[in-house]
Amino acid sequence: MSDVEEAVTRAHHDEWARVVAALTRRFGDLDSAEEAAAEAFATAVERWRVDGVPPNPGAWLTTTAVRKAIDRIRRENKRDDKHREARMVYDDTPPEPLGAIDDDRLRLIFTCCHPALAVETRVALTLRMVGGLTVPEIARAFLVAESAMGQRITRAKAKIKAARIPYRMPSADDLPARVSGVLAVLFLVFNEGYLATGPDTDPVRRDLTAEAIRLTRLIRALLPQDGEVAGLLALMLLTEARRTARVSASGELVALDEQDRGAWDVELIAEGHGLVRERLAAAAAGVAPGRYQILAAINAVHTSARDIRDTDWSQVLALYDRLVRLDPSPIVVLNRAVVVAELDGPEVALAAVDRLEDKLAGYHAYHATRADLLRRLGRSRQSREAYDRAIDLAGNTAETAYLTRRRDQLR
Repeated sequence: MSDVEEAVTRAHHDEWARVVAALTRRFGDLDSAEEAAAEAFATAVERWRVDGVPPNPGAWLTTTAVRKAIDRIRRENKRDDKHREARMVYDDTPPEPLGAIDDDRLRLIFTCCHPALAVETRVALTLRMVGGLTVPEIARAFLVAESAMGQRITRAKAKIKAARIPYRMPSADDLPARVSGVLAVLFLVFNEGYLATGPDTDPVRRDLTAEAIRLTRLIRALLPQDGEVAGLLALMLLTEARRTARVSASGELVALDEQDRGAWDVELIAEGHGLVRERLAAAAAGVAPGRYQILAAINAVHTSARDIRDTDWSQVLALYDRLVRLDPSPIVVLNRAVVVAELDGPEVALAAVDRLEDKLAGYHAYHATRADLLRRLGRSRQSREAYDRAIDLAGNTAETAYLTRRRDQLR
């Protein structure tokens, strides 16, 4: 990759959401904002080769995207309206009053997460518009076809335009009801950064995890008493704390039991543990924890152990039992089975995993889990077959390298 290509890639990671949000605020149309932003990045590839990378890539991209949007509007509207053109060029519209939090990207998230849209659509649209993920990456995250995901995103943008959904923060009365959809979006954005799904991307995208954490902090500042906001932030911090230990120098995924725990970020762990203790105190007072709070507590148990052998698996299983009652999804049941293997053995866990085949046959982690359990039971031929299936389905190069090594170690 050339220096210019690397600079454009870095700018896309850092500035995509800012550029799209700025254009959405100004022109009020997601399609126009996305198209103009994409044109600006394409122009950057050409111009930066000649002129060099500008000192402020974000400002350059935003200015270029605004010009692209204005040119597009002029082409589509051939009426000779000089006053309107002047308003587009100089943007003399007075700014809206600032709310409790003034952040264009957060406004963009709330627009994409409007309750008029289905939950799956809100997440997909935000991953595209705010996270800058490609349609194939989002399709992999949802385990659906690329064409179906593209149509879903297109319909969502059309619905926002037709319904005139406003680009703004919700009112104080509407905010609590709207925040759950935003948390779901941020969780998926974080997960995509935690282990990217695309085969040609970095295995860990710190730009996405950092952005998800930043926006979750903003929401927590707005809703400090919301337990699920605190729980999601704790979950992200405790997961992010292990980031540097999760991929080896050779680019291979490092499983939890093989990670160098001395490389974990102690400050992030301390902050995450503090949030978990805060929510435990609330639970003791009779406030039932939600999904994110339970997941954070599970991660707190893992990050409290100095060695994998010190893990309190009984406590982890008890937390998963609570989580299954809240969220009996196949993936949660799969993760619970991994814990069962530590307490009751791989044979009991394998029986639970096999019951999920009809629901998770296309999910690489299902086959990877089966492969590991079969390996522990000495069933090498079946384990190899499961590893082969997991490798075929895994998109991330680091995960593929890890699974390949594990498979090749079998006799």
